[in-house]
Amino acid sequence: MISSTSNSKVKRLAALVQKAKYRREDQAFIVEGVRMFQEAPPEWVKEVYISESFYNRYVKKSENKTDRNLKEFLKTFRYEVFSDEVFQKVSDTQTPQGILCVLSMPQYVLSACIDNWMNAMKNGEKAPLLVLLEDLQDPGNLGTILRAGEGAGVSGIIMTRQTADIFNPKVIRATMGSIYRVPFFIVDSLLDTIDLLKQNGIAVYAAHLDNSVDYDEPDYTQPAAFLIGNEGNGLRRETADSASKYIKIPMEGQVESLNAAAAATVLMYEAARQRRKSV
Repeated sequence: MISSTSNSKVKRLAALVQKAKYRREDQAFIVEGVRMFQEAPPEWVKEVYISESFYNRYVKKSENKTDRNLKEFLKTFRYEVFSDEVFQKVSDTQTPQGILCVLSMPQYVLSACIDNWMNAMKNGEKAPLLVLLEDLQDPGNLGTILRAGEGAGVSGIIMTRQTADIFNPKVIRATMGSIYRVPFFIVDSLLDTIDLLKQNGIAVYAAHLDNSVDYDEPDYTQPAAFLIGNEGNGLRRETADSASKYIKIPMEGQVESLNAAAAATVLMYEAARQRRKSV
């Protein structure tokens, strides 16, 4: 059992939790909690760490069926035990569940995925549905969009390099496991990416107030992508101008707009509604 906070593994884990730079260098990120551990693709799992209390409950005693099932699942991985004090040191939560994993970062290639989506559509599967994020800063918004996106059946999320780090522990928690199942792409140029989508027949709709149509007017049963801008500044003018059409969510009262995650969710679920109705 590791009981010293000066241990090199402890220091490395703390760095992975706290700094995007170390995550990029290691091509790894941290997830915490039983559910996130059990849902993680096994091929992503590099290391597993548990607290002394977790060991005593799930490994040493395993008093009920749920505990025994978790114990059996844990046996398929190599793990190390930290004292509770050390585990708290590397945890990003106030009340950690006692299990933490180091996962390798997944790699997705946008051009290859576009080809797969379009070929699948030709074979009778649904048209691709994407969300493009320009410089979102709030980790909770990003994580919520991934989670809502999975629920709405999106094909993937595309984001600028200036968007909040998708591997930030706060983003990971907000995804509630959708990080494992929704492909995501970090791009250097959103304008080039929009051009690529349009060249492949994917219409791009910008959430924008100027000269917009109501969001429920366009046909989203065809290949579509929604552009969502920064929480404070919205979309850059050149980004918005590259879209196929402007759309807006009508507001009543004195509310000017929804926040980024709420707006993205409304748009994604409108597309999902149309696609259900078209079947």
